[in-house]
Amino acid sequence: MQKKTPFFTLVAEKRGNLKSNKMKIRRISDFQSRISFPNFDNHYDKHLQSFRSTELGLIYQAIPWMDLVHALGLHKKMKGPESIFSPRGKIALMFLKNYCCTSDKKLIEQFNGNIHYQIFCDALLEPGQLIENFKIVSQIRCEIAPHLEIDALEKILMDHWKPYMSNLSSITCDATCYESSIKYPTDTKLLMDCVMWTYCTIQKLSKLHKLRMPRTKYKKWISKGISFSKMKKKRKNKRRSLTRGLLRLLTKLIGIQEELEKQYGYHSTKARYLKRRNTIRKIYEQQSEKFYKGIRPKHAIVSIDKPHIRPIVRGKENKSVEFGAKLHKLQIDGISFIEHISFDAFHEGNRLSKTIWKAQKLTNKRVKILGADAIYATNANRRHVTSRKIETDFKPKGRSGKHKAHKKQLSKLITKERASRLEGSFGTDKSYFLLNKIKARTKETEILWIFIGIHTSNALNIGRRMTKSIAQAA
Repeated sequence: MQKKTPFFTLVAEKRGNLKSNKMKIRRISDFQSRISFPNFDNHYDKHLQSFRSTELGLIYQAIPWMDLVHALGLHKKMKGPESIFSPRGKIALMFLKNYCCTSDKKLIEQFNGNIHYQIFCDALLEPGQLIENFKIVSQIRCEIAPHLEIDALEKILMDHWKPYMSNLSSITCDATCYESSIKYPTDTKLLMDCVMWTYCTIQKLSKLHKLRMPRTKYKKWISKGISFSKMKKKRKNKRRSLTRGLLRLLTKLIGIQEELEKQYGYHSTKARYLKRRNTIRKIYEQQSEKFYKGIRPKHAIVSIDKPHIRPIVRGKENKSVEFGAKLHKLQIDGISFIEHISFDAFHEGNRLSKTIWKAQKLTNKRVKILGADAIYATNANRRHVTSRKIETDFKPKGRSGKHKAHKKQLSKLITKERASRLEGSFGTDKSYFLLNKIKARTKETEILWIFIGIHTSNALNIGRRMTKSIAQAA
């Protein structure tokens, strides 16, 4: 009996791509459009059936992939080598990252051996084929991030999810902070980072032009900084002495760096280098004003790697200050949307009217019930909701009018909905969808990371509702 040739070998031979361990990754759509091969089709159907029953399968069926592809302006490249991931697969890989809650390296390792991940991302690996470049995840993130338009994409998602949502005229809103992954900033840590980076740059310039290293007190103050960081009780006089010494050293190093660049130029004109150099200059100005003049900078830089991060004072017992993006979230029937996101602090109470406007734009229905905490209960907001006949859970001012018991009962229900579903979603997103510490490097990629994390949670909820409605219909 003649042995059957495997399906992947037939495909590779037909395209002329069968080489030693260098087989092309094929799209699922390519398999479906070809002549069926019984052995492979049976296995693929089983994998697809098991995939649909998983949580990842629920997310897959809840997302309008092609609408997102068109909105983000992604397209297949006509020139050059074929991309590993299709435009839809690139978006799917971002959702997979937040669902798996792993690093980029671990994600690619798991992707190589998990058929469900490959089906989700529309890219099946051939036997013996491995993706070795784990940086492809961050490269795709950087490709998508500049094209992100939150309002337009959320409108697409809402239109797709609306049949599985009820009570669209009731909304809740609140703000939270999604922290960035940075070490806790202090003046001494920040100055030491600036000194070390500038000194390393001078070393590279000196080595490149075969110059002798200028004499500085770098080793002295770095050793003092390390000793200070190990102290249990960091006295004020020790901190002031170290800060003064680091500022003087940084002044000298910046001067040396400027002279070398002016005389010899710098061999690299990369935007990343120029951005880091300008950030250090700005940090020096801010720290000098703070130390010598006692002036606190308005837009204080707390990280040389992420100069867009600002301290967000939250006033919590365990964490008075957080460092990351502050997000104002709007929730409709348990599904969350981003009303506003900023790395600068803002007062969420001033955004109530814009929240109502966005909710009505998403649902095409008038808001009748609104749940928000006490910070929103300003006189301007009270007048706004009263003029539009919107019921809220604000504590009433003055004498109680008619229907006191009814209003009190309604207020309790609204508060319960906000406290359980909305505030519960903050913890769920941070614990299960990789929003506890945002490890993206730039401002745009951090916003994309947060956007994908929130809507991965939404897609899972909608997928469960879809499955429930299909089961009820059957």
